[in-house]
Amino acid sequence: MNAAPRRPRPSVRTFPVHLAMLAWAVVTALPLLWAVVSSVKTDDEILNDPWSLPASPRLGNWSRAWTEASIGRYFLNSVLVVGGALALTMLLGALVAYALARYEFRGNRFVYYTFVAAMFFPVFLALVPLFFVVQRLGLLGTYQGLILVYAAYAVPFTVFFLHAFFRTLPAEVAEAAFLDGCSHLGVFRVMLPMARPGLVAVGIFNFLGLWNQYLLPLVLNPDPDRYVLAQGLAALSVSQGYRSDWSGLFAGLTIAMLPVLIAYVAFQRHIRAGMTAGAVK
Repeated sequence: MNAAPRRPRPSVRTFPVHLAMLAWAVVTALPLLWAVVSSVKTDDEILNDPWSLPASPRLGNWSRAWTEASIGRYFLNSVLVVGGALALTMLLGALVAYALARYEFRGNRFVYYTFVAAMFFPVFLALVPLFFVVQRLGLLGTYQGLILVYAAYAVPFTVFFLHAFFRTLPAEVAEAAFLDGCSHLGVFRVMLPMARPGLVAVGIFNFLGLWNQYLLPLVLNPDPDRYVLAQGLAALSVSQGYRSDWSGLFAGLTIAMLPVLIAYVAFQRHIRAGMTAGAVK
């Protein structure tokens, strides 16, 4: 009976690397854990003994932040805006990336490098003209305006990321689909599932970036009733700071962090698979 293969032991050379990774993990995770623990403590416990565990967890802080501090409304606004922008981004990005990767036409490289160049354009340089464009379209302070701007902001990276995946898909599958009578759109629907690792990875990256977006809604969304979560947290930090409601502030921060942490933990394998496939290809 063959013995199970032994796992290779870490060598002396890799020990500093592992030690540095462990230190980085502690530095990254400790503030998150501290914020979560502080969200279930009283204000006195936070101020007088910030590093201790709570005497009794106070989950009422979360409900107070959700209702009284309007975190629930900001959260739902973010879900609506980010969800709509993500759907539009993935649809347009996949179509454009597929067309640029699978079809040769005059200006193909120019269009592709235009999207690549857009990734390096600082968004704050476009805020003033973008504000007037959105205002003249009558979309200032609306969900539709934020969704369109978010999508325009995320499409260049999506095209760049998916372009490599679509270029490496087997041409035989597309030829077989054409022989079976599929249209160009039908062939796209056949080829799309083959780029699933890239689609999932870029979708997660876009979600994280759009969920944490603050500058664009700050300029284009002046209506307090339509604040997204980043704006709401900024307003909460001011109001709760003046009221000395630190437990409510930490509860709001924890609620804002949860979707990002859940998305990363749930899809970390897909992120690694997508990045590895993109690197290999």
